[in-house]
Amino acid sequence: MTGPEDEAENTPGDPTRDAAPDESGVVRSTTDRRSVDEWLLVLTAESFRASVHHTGQHFIVHVPATEREAARRVLDQYETENARPPRPRSLPAERIGEIERFAGGLFALAIVAFFAWTGPRDPAVTWFANGGADASAILDGELWRTITALCLHADWAHVLSNALFGALFVAASAGGYGPGVALLLMVVAGAAGNLENALFQGPGHASVGASTAVFAAVGLLGGRGVAQRLRRGDIGMRLWVPIAAGLAIIAMLGTGERSDVWAHLFGFLTGGFLGIPATLAWPRTAGPAVQVVAAATAVAILAEAWRLALV
Repeated sequence: MTGPEDEAENTPGDPTRDAAPDESGVVRSTTDRRSVDEWLLVLTAESFRASVHHTGQHFIVHVPATEREAARRVLDQYETENARPPRPRSLPAERIGEIERFAGGLFALAIVAFFAWTGPRDPAVTWFANGGADASAILDGELWRTITALCLHADWAHVLSNALFGALFVAASAGGYGPGVALLLMVVAGAAGNLENALFQGPGHASVGASTAVFAAVGLLGGRGVAQRLRRGDIGMRLWVPIAAGLAIIAMLGTGERSDVWAHLFGFLTGGFLGIPATLAWPRTAGPAVQVVAAATAVAILAEAWRLALV
């Protein structure tokens, strides 16, 4: 199957292959196709007539000469607004990226392994009987269910979907907060989302799945974006663009036929609610000691919840 990128590069008449650009309209030049796609998205959103010329290994983004300076200012502003603050760590950038990917991969592996142990959803099995997010039981005081339900899944399709998207969003959250802090915030936001869902939907509702925590990770990213804009002094609609982007992700990924849409929404909103003050309080990623303590706390919360469920 030909991907969108390949198709774009080989379609007859594609501006990336046709006439060379007018040098007076060149805005950016790079060897990174992902950067090019991002720049084109920004320029198109601002109504610039942008196109790309591919010369060997380089991609050249250009606009009509009369729009060049304005386009450069837009990209400069975008890159300034979305630049990550320097991290107080001595690790090289590629090593930091490895840690983020490891965090995402470990999350995916953990929920798949747990599903292999518990099996698919079965109300007669102790894991599900005592650990599912049964709203009636939660409202009767069995609050551990809001946490244990994050570890359970209905079937292979359910767990693999959460593993795939969870790996992506956990890695992204780990990039902003660090892996340990991100995990702790996800557990707290996921549990709060399940509690809010039980209160909202009332007795008779039941659910399982890590998706509430996965969408909490999306909320954490949105909350971090809002907090960064607050620190820059942004106001009005621009301030809430990251939250709108997160809601769009929920609309695309979290509203399937068997999805617990309200749980997804509550997890996302709680993640955003936690992400804003967390980012304002600690604008830079906490160091290794904090990450270890946060990760250990998250694991301890999960272990204690399951102890209560299985006694």
